[in-house]
Amino acid sequence: MTDEMHAAANKAQELAGEEGGFPEQEQTPPGLSTDMKPFPDHGEENWVGRGRLEGLKALVTGGDSGIGRAVAIAFAREGADVAINYLSDEESDAQDTKQWIEKAGRKAVLLPADLREEATARKVVDDAAEQLGGLDILVNNAGFQWARREGGLQGLKTEEMDRVFKTNLYALFWVSQQALKYLESGSSIINVSSIQAYDPSENLIDYASTKAAINNFTVNLASELGEKGIRVNAVAPGPIWTPLQPATKAGESMPQFGSDTPLGRAGQPSEMAGAFVFLASPAEASYVSGTVIGVTGGKPVF
Repeated sequence: MTDEMHAAANKAQELAGEEGGFPEQEQTPPGLSTDMKPFPDHGEENWVGRGRLEGLKALVTGGDSGIGRAVAIAFAREGADVAINYLSDEESDAQDTKQWIEKAGRKAVLLPADLREEATARKVVDDAAEQLGGLDILVNNAGFQWARREGGLQGLKTEEMDRVFKTNLYALFWVSQQALKYLESGSSIINVSSIQAYDPSENLIDYASTKAAINNFTVNLASELGEKGIRVNAVAPGPIWTPLQPATKAGESMPQFGSDTPLGRAGQPSEMAGAFVFLASPAEASYVSGTVIGVTGGKPVF
């Protein structure tokens, strides 16, 4: 095991509490990394790049914090220029991510916008391609859930369902469709699924449904784009310590968050980055398309 692998694993274990989770806390959506206790590990100190994405240009939606920030940092250290999309309320997190991209010597493009509006979602892609000078990698990471509800399906409100479906699915369709104007043979689309697609929670019935749909979308689009040499895959996270957790779940659930995994703890965003780098690499994953990689702490994704 390399020194950086040891560092990442040790940091993740260190950040997890005695029960595998974290102190009780809540935020107002969308949430900020700076208000989390403890602050998540996005690979700022331990990700070592090896030039696997040298010269490529990537757009990461939801790239200000959490998994998106970890992916943006890793991509930059692997040699890619990175555009990140985020909500305007997340500007402080986005600025921090921008600094890490630039510290890696790569170009950073900030694109604040709410992807739930079609014209806006499409413009984000156009702006990313224009400012980066092209587009090789699209990471559809933006997502939303709402777990502070009771009553299962009966407790689901239309406005909540609209936010979840438009963020997780509509935006993914619009952004991916627009990106096809720029992606060429060797390019890659990486969607973000979830363990919820395989092991759904009752109070996340709408969110889990969107993640199952993303799996179907991934396989379907991979089939369509295969003849063009464009690969389409997905990564399915398990419980990962991101702002989405304290911003959308009850505070009292945080101490046990992730403790039900075989590894006994939640994961850190930095522990997700390797799967995205692998799938984005035109050399390492040249024959990988239409698959879902689980990064779940041991929970099955089949």
